[in-house]
Amino acid sequence: MVMTVRTWLLRTPKRWRFLHDVPWKRLWRFAAAVFLLFSVIGFYNDLLNMGRIPYAIVLALAFISGVDAVLWIVTVSRLPWIFILPLAALQFFLGPWMGALAGWMGVTFSLTSPGSEPGVRFAGTCILVAVIASYWLFVNFFQVESRESLRIKNELALAHGIQKTLVPPVVLRTALYEVYGISRPSDQVGGDLVDAVVLPNGDVVAYVADIAGHGLSAGILMGMLKTAARTALLDAAGVEDPNATLPLLLEKLNRVLPDVKEPQMYATVTAFRLNVDGRAWYAMAASPPVLHWHAGGGDSQLVHEEQFPLGLLPISGFTSETMDLSAGDLVAVTTDGVLEVCDQHEQEFGIERVEQAIAGDARAALANVGERILRNAAAFGKQQDDQTLLLIRRL
Repeated sequence: MVMTVRTWLLRTPKRWRFLHDVPWKRLWRFAAAVFLLFSVIGFYNDLLNMGRIPYAIVLALAFISGVDAVLWIVTVSRLPWIFILPLAALQFFLGPWMGALAGWMGVTFSLTSPGSEPGVRFAGTCILVAVIASYWLFVNFFQVESRESLRIKNELALAHGIQKTLVPPVVLRTALYEVYGISRPSDQVGGDLVDAVVLPNGDVVAYVADIAGHGLSAGILMGMLKTAARTALLDAAGVEDPNATLPLLLEKLNRVLPDVKEPQMYATVTAFRLNVDGRAWYAMAASPPVLHWHAGGGDSQLVHEEQFPLGLLPISGFTSETMDLSAGDLVAVTTDGVLEVCDQHEQEFGIERVEQAIAGDARAALANVGERILRNAAAFGKQQDDQTLLLIRRL
């Protein structure tokens, strides 16, 4: 409870987070516009006194009013919630302090009233200038931000195009296996990857990788992982023992990833080797369970393998296991983005609903089975993470 309150007090208010991300070299326009807009309070106070306040005091009060407004902007957009408390308390003393400052300036510098008519004209002119300058700065700030937003939008659209090139739908058919994979990012760019590589002897390696997080950084690491995986599979093509292919793949990825990622990022992987003679192997690195639907009995079983995720620890000794696939059997791999979709009651979609979607018509085309799983997940709840699935059927 204490940690929850502390976290809440130290976080930046969500509604101001867009200003938190704007660098100072652009935010100064917004701060200056706010300063000028609220400096009007000082000039308005002079109007209420019929322009009798000395010019120097009017300008000082206007300056303090503008600075106070800028402090609020800086506090709510750049500092944690807890800093709002002393700033709010300051407001109770601001009025008396400004009055004391005006009295001190009048006595110290022997300031005299400029007269009602000149004072009113001065205050009115200053209000007009401050409002026009504030308006111009606001417009200029939003013009700059709109150009920046358009630039980012164009870069994300380009990144989305690269994402579609890196992670196209996988449709592959051999004499004994049918493979289908699809990935739908939650943002323009995602960190999930589904891929299938045909080895020179006709064997197939199909895998799903899930980079922790989503967005541009995860998408960049995903592209690196795909390149590393394909390179590792080329090296493994000459390995005589097919059982060693997947452990070698995981070990090489685990060695490569730490040098090209942020410290907190990692990858989970589920991979299969499908041989032309019908034999199959699987290897899993901290990924969700694999669903194996048996065509003979119409039932399913979950396949687990406890191994560390990739990119966190300098470990080796990854293993793979054989998988007995009979004619018509179907294997389904889904990432957390599918399994952890929540409904309005915070219940997760879960592997059980994936099983139900498959059992509804397990003998349909794999593309139709995959579409049914994703459609059911979309109807169940809102997508929060990248959604990827890999389906393999023994023919």
